[in-house]
Amino acid sequence: MKLFKSHFWYNKSQRNGILFLVIIIIVLQIIYSYVDFSSDEIIDTESSEILAFQKKIDSLKAIEIENRKPRIFPFNPNYLTDFKASQLGMSIDEIDRLLAFRNQNKFINSVADFQKITKVSDSFLSEISPYFKFPDWVVKQQKNKVVSDKNKNSFFKKKISTSDINLATAEDLQTISGIGEKLSERIIKYRSKLQGFHFENQLYEVWKIDKELIDRLLKVFKIKSKPIIKKLNINTATFKEVLKNPYIDYDLCKKIFNYRDEVAELQNISELKNIKAFPLEKYDRIVLYLLAK
Repeated sequence: MKLFKSHFWYNKSQRNGILFLVIIIIVLQIIYSYVDFSSDEIIDTESSEILAFQKKIDSLKAIEIENRKPRIFPFNPNYLTDFKASQLGMSIDEIDRLLAFRNQNKFINSVADFQKITKVSDSFLSEISPYFKFPDWVVKQQKNKVVSDKNKNSFFKKKISTSDINLATAEDLQTISGIGEKLSERIIKYRSKLQGFHFENQLYEVWKIDKELIDRLLKVFKIKSKPIIKKLNINTATFKEVLKNPYIDYDLCKKIFNYRDEVAELQNISELKNIKAFPLEKYDRIVLYLLAK
């Protein structure tokens, strides 16, 4: 009994402390049971602060995705393996053409040779060709050839294969004074992004090209064949599909989908003009890629 008694024997101050602790526990239990700590405050997810924060998060995600992409270092295209070529994005047929050419103990000595042999697209070539590294003697030989060709061609008038801007090749565009290889590739790349030029003034949207150059270009090239653009049904398209529209950014895409939720279904694509702060100056371009049905 003495053994148990020693564990339950407290002096007055200890008993008062235990009593005070029990009272605190009971009070906290009552507060927890009867007081509602939940909040009825509704957070506006469409506020400018929330949208700005979301846009910043999306941009950081995009940067992180870009940083995770494998880096490309300078390489000699003659020694591309099928694994490395597939990593770069070449198709099986393009890789087979390259390997078949190399099996003949022949060498690629220029960017033009690489495209001629593999038949890769202009857009893909513009992405990887800056990383091509040929031997110094090949580079020197090519420079001498370019100088020789320029001197030779100076006696002949440059000809173009077509005056249709939607069918013109990089070589056709380079016949315009001031437009070289890089600018012509940039125009063609933007044309591919738009699925073809529908309006002549879309050429002024090409990144970092002077207005004077475009003015000069439009004196020779015109839109003679309208592009066939596959349109999305705005009532069934997903957010990502609409966001691919070259004239729709994240904020505008969100407004379009909020409006679609409000009206349930757009009866006519012109209803987009009812959206608050809709860029009316871009309407004729945006609807090139959308329809309502």
